[in-house]
Amino acid sequence: MDKICKGDEVIVIAGRDKARRGTVLSRVDAEHVLVKGVNIVKKHVRPNPTKGETGGVVQKAMPIHVSNVALFNPATGKADKVRIQVQVVEGGRKKFQRTRVFKSNGEPVKV
Repeated sequence: MDKICKGDEVIVIAGRDKARRGTVLSRVDAEHVLVKGVNIVKKHVRPNPTKGETGGVVQKAMPIHVSNVALFNPATGKADKVRIQVQVVEGGRKKFQRTRVFKSNGEPVKV
Protein backbone atom coordinates (compact mmCIF):
# COMPACT_ATOMS: atom_id res chain seq x y z
CA MET A 1 0.00 0.00 0.00
CA ASP A 2 1.33 3.41 -0.96
CA LYS A 3 1.46 6.20 1.58
CA ILE A 4 0.43 8.80 -1.00
CA CYS A 5 -2.43 7.87 -3.33
CA LYS A 6 -4.54 9.48 -6.04
CA GLY A 7 -6.96 12.07 -4.65
CA ASP A 8 -4.91 12.92 -1.54
CA GLU A 9 -4.29 16.53 -0.59
CA VAL A 10 -0.54 17.09 -0.29
CA ILE A 11 1.79 19.94 0.53
CA VAL A 12 5.20 20.42 -1.09
CA ILE A 13 8.01 20.34 1.50
CA ALA A 14 11.03 20.89 -0.79
CA GLY A 15 11.86 22.58 -4.07
CA ARG A 16 10.81 25.77 -5.81
CA ASP A 17 7.10 25.16 -5.06
CA LYS A 18 7.67 24.72 -1.33
CA ALA A 19 4.57 25.27 0.87
CA ARG A 20 2.13 24.96 -2.06
CA ARG A 21 -0.86 22.65 -1.66
CA GLY A 22 -2.56 20.56 -4.30
CA THR A 23 -4.41 17.35 -5.04
CA VAL A 24 -2.66 14.27 -6.42
CA LEU A 25 -3.99 13.69 -9.94
CA SER A 26 -2.13 10.44 -10.60
CA ARG A 27 0.92 8.36 -9.80
CA VAL A 28 3.34 8.38 -12.71
CA ASP A 29 5.46 5.54 -11.31
CA ALA A 30 6.49 4.21 -7.91
CA GLU A 31 8.43 7.37 -7.00
CA HIS A 32 6.68 10.24 -8.81
CA VAL A 33 3.24 11.85 -8.51
CA LEU A 34 1.42 14.46 -10.57
CA VAL A 35 0.01 17.22 -8.35
CA LYS A 36 -2.53 19.78 -9.58
CA GLY A 37 -1.06 23.29 -9.67
CA VAL A 38 2.46 22.24 -8.62
CA ASN A 39 5.65 22.03 -10.71
CA ILE A 40 4.16 23.89 -13.69
CA VAL A 41 6.59 24.33 -16.61
CA LYS A 42 6.36 25.99 -20.00
CA LYS A 43 6.71 23.57 -22.89
CA HIS A 44 7.23 24.57 -26.51
CA VAL A 45 4.90 22.58 -28.75
CA ARG A 46 5.18 22.19 -32.53
CA PRO A 47 2.07 22.60 -34.65
CA ASN A 48 0.57 19.40 -36.01
CA PRO A 49 -1.81 20.15 -38.89
CA THR A 50 -2.99 16.55 -39.23
CA LYS A 51 -4.31 16.56 -35.65
CA GLY A 52 -5.43 20.19 -35.81
CA GLU A 53 -3.06 21.34 -33.05
CA THR A 54 -1.59 24.81 -33.08
CA GLY A 55 1.97 25.40 -31.95
CA GLY A 56 3.13 27.67 -29.18
CA VAL A 57 4.08 27.73 -25.53
CA VAL A 58 1.91 25.54 -23.30
CA GLN A 59 1.92 25.35 -19.51
CA LYS A 60 2.07 21.77 -18.29
CA ALA A 61 2.21 20.08 -14.86
CA MET A 62 5.26 17.83 -14.50
CA PRO A 63 5.71 14.97 -12.01
CA ILE A 64 7.30 15.61 -8.62
CA HIS A 65 9.18 13.10 -6.47
CA VAL A 66 7.26 11.54 -3.58
CA SER A 67 9.97 12.54 -1.09
CA ASN A 68 9.26 16.22 -1.83
CA VAL A 69 5.59 16.03 -0.83
CA ALA A 70 3.80 15.14 2.41
CA LEU A 71 0.15 14.55 3.20
CA PHE A 72 -1.75 17.58 4.50
CA ASN A 73 -3.40 16.96 7.88
CA PRO A 74 -6.60 19.07 8.08
CA ALA A 75 -6.78 18.67 11.89
CA THR A 76 -3.40 20.33 12.48
CA GLY A 77 -3.18 22.36 9.28
CA LYS A 78 0.37 21.14 8.60
CA ALA A 79 2.21 18.46 6.67
CA ASP A 80 2.25 15.12 8.42
CA LYS A 81 3.84 11.70 8.09
CA VAL A 82 1.73 8.63 7.44
CA ARG A 83 2.02 5.09 8.72
CA ILE A 84 0.25 1.90 7.70
CA GLN A 85 -1.81 0.33 10.47
CA VAL A 86 -2.56 -3.38 10.08
CA GLN A 87 -5.60 -4.93 11.74
CA VAL A 88 -6.70 -8.56 11.80
CA VAL A 89 -10.24 -9.06 10.48
CA GLU A 90 -12.06 -11.96 12.09
CA GLY A 91 -13.55 -14.51 9.76
CA GLY A 92 -13.03 -17.98 8.35
CA ARG A 93 -9.46 -17.25 7.32
CA LYS A 94 -7.04 -14.74 8.75
CA LYS A 95 -7.25 -11.58 6.71
CA PHE A 96 -5.56 -8.26 7.28
CA GLN A 97 -6.95 -4.80 6.74
CA ARG A 98 -4.46 -2.00 6.06
CA THR A 99 -5.38 1.60 6.77
CA ARG A 100 -3.33 4.78 6.53
CA VAL A 101 -3.19 6.91 9.69
CA PHE A 102 -1.43 10.17 10.53
CA LYS A 103 1.53 9.75 12.87
CA SER A 104 0.83 12.90 14.91
CA ASN A 105 -2.72 12.19 16.08
CA GLY A 106 -3.48 8.64 14.87
CA GLU A 107 -6.57 9.60 12.88
CA PRO A 108 -7.24 7.69 9.65
CA VAL A 109 -6.57 9.42 6.33
CA LYS A 110 -9.78 10.27 4.52
CA VAL A 111 -9.68 9.90 0.73
